[in-house]
Amino acid sequence: MSGYEEDFKFKIIVVGDPSVGKTTLIRKYTTGAFQKDYIATLGAQFSKYEEYLEGKKVRLFIWDIAGQETFELMRKKFYKGSSGAIIVFSHAPEELESFDHLEKWLNELKKFCGDIPIALFGNKIDLIDETELFSNEDKDNSDFNVTKFVNEHTIIEYFKTSALTGQGVIEAFQKLVRELYFKVSR
Repeated sequence: MSGYEEDFKFKIIVVGDPSVGKTTLIRKYTTGAFQKDYIATLGAQFSKYEEYLEGKKVRLFIWDIAGQETFELMRKKFYKGSSGAIIVFSHAPEELESFDHLEKWLNELKKFCGDIPIALFGNKIDLIDETELFSNEDKDNSDFNVTKFVNEHTIIEYFKTSALTGQGVIEAFQKLVRELYFKVSR
């Protein structure tokens, strides 16, 4: 697209437990595609993407950081220079423990990135009945407990996402991008 100035570059890191859908969320946002087979990220991989805001080109470098404990020492190197972050957990019944690890991911981000905008994605929303999230305060990933976590920490917003259906993915990424853009452009 000619006529756009390239004024902004942001590094966004995406963290969370293994198999919560970090890679598929990034792929859905950047290409519109969904990959069904799980392939573990080894260390980190990154994607480039462009958004346009107020006539300005915004280049995004989205880093997909491996969630396995074996990569914990390596992860801190990938955090350097991050402008914003996304923490992903899964709503899938077999991955509910990923919600219990949000505090760990948040602490790691704060330690290595400082005070950067952070969004929270509750992924795989297509695998559950969403009404259960409203009605069961006892479940870790209920809307009550997620909202409580967001309110207790400096999270810009919680998004219910599905890399499979695309629900909430574009809006969630764009909200973080706008947050980063307006933070530095004003």
